[in-house]
Amino acid sequence: MRTTLITATAGTCYGWPSPTLPYLQSTESSIPTSPDEGSWIVSIMILCSALTPIPSAYLADRFGRKTTLLLGAIPFILGWVLVIVAKSVAVLYVARMFSGLGYGIVYTVAPMYTGEIATNEVRGALSTLITLMNKVGILAQYCIGPFVTMRTLAAINLILPISFVITFIFLPESPYYYLKFERSERAERSLRKLRSGDIRLELKNIELSVQEDMKNRGTWSDLISEATNRKALWISLGIFTIQQLCGSAAVVAYAQVIFQVTGSHIAPYQESIILGCVQVATCCLSVVLVDRLGRKPLLLLSALGVGLMNGTIGTYFYYFQTSKTNMDYLHWLPITAILIYIVCYAIGLSTVPYVIIGEMFPTNVKLYASCVAHIYTGISMFAVQKLFQVVKDAWGIYTVFWGFSVFSLMGLVFMLVVLPETKGKSFGCIQAQLRREVARDNASKLMTVEY
Repeated sequence: MRTTLITATAGTCYGWPSPTLPYLQSTESSIPTSPDEGSWIVSIMILCSALTPIPSAYLADRFGRKTTLLLGAIPFILGWVLVIVAKSVAVLYVARMFSGLGYGIVYTVAPMYTGEIATNEVRGALSTLITLMNKVGILAQYCIGPFVTMRTLAAINLILPISFVITFIFLPESPYYYLKFERSERAERSLRKLRSGDIRLELKNIELSVQEDMKNRGTWSDLISEATNRKALWISLGIFTIQQLCGSAAVVAYAQVIFQVTGSHIAPYQESIILGCVQVATCCLSVVLVDRLGRKPLLLLSALGVGLMNGTIGTYFYYFQTSKTNMDYLHWLPITAILIYIVCYAIGLSTVPYVIIGEMFPTNVKLYASCVAHIYTGISMFAVQKLFQVVKDAWGIYTVFWGFSVFSLMGLVFMLVVLPETKGKSFGCIQAQLRREVARDNASKLMTVEY
């Protein structure tokens, strides 16, 4: 639980712009902010998060998972302190840049640390808790932000990373890290702090696992040079592209801004709170369903749902903003469509892509694939958050949602054609399936050339 305080901190940074932007862009703002500057305040954090996965993976292997996570709290602390003292947009930019650096560290190292200290029985639950606490952090911004000043909200948010440092410092380092450097005694002490009862068998299993990983150490080039890794990377990045281009990052960050132009009878901040509650309530749903329905059906259902809802929202905005017709009788439609969108996104595209990337790569290159995915996702998320405001101002908000709808439905076709089902299959079976598909693709190309 103490580990997830840092992911809740990341969630506060992610959700902070939603209640803060309307204030910054209002006439009452102490830091007058234009729409373009507001889009940079939203998006620059995610852009900077793409800078830290590779360095943080190196630090986690060299100095330990625990040490790296503690270092990851420092950028969050600096970021919130800068927001408290900020008197210009430039200082807010720097604050968000620091938050982005921390965000990248957390989402590279926290899943690694959690997976290594957890027992097999609770590993899935702890991984779910990482996602849940992020959503709780976002919800906290929606609930608290409208009722306090920007600086007060930052001061409240500052409590989380400080609490994380104070409590997490007493947790042990990962036993995997110690065994990697052949520090058996420290690994045993670490595991004793984490477990009760006899740990000898588990310690031996961890030692064998580490030895196997060290024998088959991969390299960055293996992601491209190995045909199966290349195919897995192409499929994984395709899914992450769909995850971002369906517009989730923009909907969360600009929630209150979006609700301000819907014509709804409910206050925008109240709609944001409803959205946040639904997001928290449904974030665990895909984890329950993923081993029952499978990865592919959930992703296809998710892409279809968000595609239809994006189209619905875009069409509503088109008639609401361009038509002389009174749309008052449909005031309920935008919030309903966005809530259905959130549910559809949560059951598939929100979490299943991370399951896919954990299953489709062999152990020796999984960390490298994860780093590439984090960097790619950060850049894609930045583009979506930055261009949301640009396209909205140039061609109308309905154009943005129609674009999200088109990309979602194109993604549906992509996954239908190329995504293999990995439900209930061992890592070895998944790799064998990829090898068969690569061989079939090569044979097909050869037949085409000969013809």
